[in-house]
Amino acid sequence: MKIFKIMTAVGLGLFVSACASTDIASRNATIDNTSSEMMLRADPAQQALPAMQIVQMNVVVPQSLRVSEANRYYPSGDIVWRGDPIGNRHAQVKEIFEAALKKTAQAETGSIPVQMNVEVLRFHALTEKARYTTGGVHSITFRVVPVDMRTGLALAEPRIVKADLDGFGGQQAIEADRAGNTQKMRITNHLAEVFRQELVKPGGYENARLGMFQALNKL
Repeated sequence: MKIFKIMTAVGLGLFVSACASTDIASRNATIDNTSSEMMLRADPAQQALPAMQIVQMNVVVPQSLRVSEANRYYPSGDIVWRGDPIGNRHAQVKEIFEAALKKTAQAETGSIPVQMNVEVLRFHALTEKARYTTGGVHSITFRVVPVDMRTGLALAEPRIVKADLDGFGGQQAIEADRAGNTQKMRITNHLAEVFRQELVKPGGYENARLGMFQALNKL
């Protein structure tokens, strides 16, 4: 019986130390009609593409995404964000994606002007409790498609991108904050690199392998 209790306690400890929700509520969420039409009008003739240049962006964070403000290791919700003062979390997440796209646009130049259509499906960063104890994984998922501004045709099929990032915990998180390397900065820079890779080769970004915490996010 004692061994059983120990095994149970260990199992529960692993369960609560992850930072994720069990489902993505935005499966039925949609981008505005104009963006949806662009996504569906993909040009099958486009195979190898010259470099693209972001000249316009359309980021959608559906209101159907559930926000959690619970300070637990494992809060249920599609949006968990503590890197800004409490407020409109949908708008805050939208601003992060737009800032990342702008960084990519400034760093990358190409011959094809594109609008990047992005629909956020999940943005599950760390709560205060997780950030200052165990750490975890920033679990980020979105749908993306680049659209040729000259023709209005999508240059690739709509792609769901998983862009997870390791989340600092404990002393590492404290030191990162002191150095100005906040959650917001790390996630923005990370997303900018993800978008850069998607510009170079649509579908080219591969999600990092982040071990146990990431595996528990999929449960």
